[in-house]
Amino acid sequence: MPVHNKAKAQAGFTLIEIVAGIVVLSISLMIMTGALFPQARESTNPWFQVRSAELAQSFMNEILGKRFDENSPLVSGSPLCDEDATACTDLTVDCPVTTRAEEDIVGGDYNRHLYDDVDDYHCFSATGDELKNLENSLDLDDVYKEFNVSVTVVYAGSDLSLDDNRKAKRITVTVTAPNNQVVRYAAYRTNY
Repeated sequence: MPVHNKAKAQAGFTLIEIVAGIVVLSISLMIMTGALFPQARESTNPWFQVRSAELAQSFMNEILGKRFDENSPLVSGSPLCDEDATACTDLTVDCPVTTRAEEDIVGGDYNRHLYDDVDDYHCFSATGDELKNLENSLDLDDVYKEFNVSVTVVYAGSDLSLDDNRKAKRITVTVTAPNNQVVRYAAYRTNY
């Protein structure tokens, strides 16, 4: 006849222990997700800041590589505009510029490859789906989707204590990220 061992320990959990464990686990998960989800949303801010700075710096480099004025000489040693009979062109102060010379909008796109002086960028504005590289051949909307770029150019010789306000221009590139953070770069270009 088989002998049953009554002192045998029971293995497993009771229903009350399982329910209590589930309640404790769910409360701890709610606290953790409540603390982590806002952190996850904020973790995109550095990414937007880096992309905004890259885009602003790219535009600023492009603009600073152009001549001071439409009538500025292409050859060094030639007289600068406003120093001889050749006058510098007038910079339109208010945006938007409705007419441009050789830089007219064709087919709904700016012809940035035709821009040859810093004034041509005045009042430039584009969003992510309109951004292209300088040759208008590469869409940048995958990287800069929903970013907005705007450029203003104003006379700023007085900012640099020059005797003539028209001898320097302040270029401001403003990039607005999808989370509405704004990165603004400014640089001066002088008539040299």
